[in-house]
Amino acid sequence: MIDKLEFFIALAREQHFGRAAEECGISQPTLSAAIRHLEESLGVGLVVRGSRFQGLTPEGQRVLEWARRIVGDTRTMREEMRAARKGLAGHIRLAAIPTALAMVPKLTEPFQAKHPEVTFSVVSRTSLQVLSQLENFEIDAGLTYLDNEPLGRVTSVPLYAEHYTLVTAEGTPLSDRKQVTWKDMAGLKLCLLTPDNQNRRIVNQHLADAGVNVRTMLESNSMVVLLAHVGTGHWASIMPRNVALTFGFSARVRTIPIVEPAASHRVGLVATHREPYTPLVSALLHEARNLGAIDPD
Repeated sequence: MIDKLEFFIALAREQHFGRAAEECGISQPTLSAAIRHLEESLGVGLVVRGSRFQGLTPEGQRVLEWARRIVGDTRTMREEMRAARKGLAGHIRLAAIPTALAMVPKLTEPFQAKHPEVTFSVVSRTSLQVLSQLENFEIDAGLTYLDNEPLGRVTSVPLYAEHYTLVTAEGTPLSDRKQVTWKDMAGLKLCLLTPDNQNRRIVNQHLADAGVNVRTMLESNSMVVLLAHVGTGHWASIMPRNVALTFGFSARVRTIPIVEPAASHRVGLVATHREPYTPLVSALLHEARNLGAIDPD
């Protein structure tokens, strides 16, 4: 039953029998048979069938909620028993918004120092993708904004606050200022994150509130790409202060605080709200609370 529920979760996530089967490491006929057996055992249809996957039935949507709960509880039980036998070990899957990637080592380094048998994988995702992947068991935890857009049913631990700066080369407009305002951004040649990133939506809102229309000359979902373009001296960007300080710049690139208003938005660790947590997630939340108490920004 657990295997069938995991197959069903994969199908709901991929919305395609072939891709779901590939993800589960089985053949498509095996997946289809498992879903049919699940439907027979529950006495309801779960999938709207046609020439291709057409979605879940209302009963399928409800079963999906139960499947996530049951599979999550099963994984927690297995991890607890493994931890009882061997101590804390395993693999943690993290997803972080692009502006939080530079802060991940502040969490993973002290955690791994305490639990050397734990490994990590870290991927860059938008805030919406972080929440979606949590719900679908594709990640164990995420780093995202906490106070700007709805989070849903998650446990959150505040880590730090983003404060915004203009990043520009010496000799360019505004580079000699000690601070600038959002209105001063008008007319600059900006490179910013793509609109699917919440950071871009935050920046856009602050600019709109200041009555400023800007020309975004380059967009990317990678902070590295933005940093590289700023480093040429031909673009400016609006970045969280912690990102600029972490990556560092040459002496000819300046970071200038943006005021009026001096906006800030809190970033933290999120995990699916459930009791009990897996031992790995529980330990990670504990480490995040330690880090949040220091507040690196």
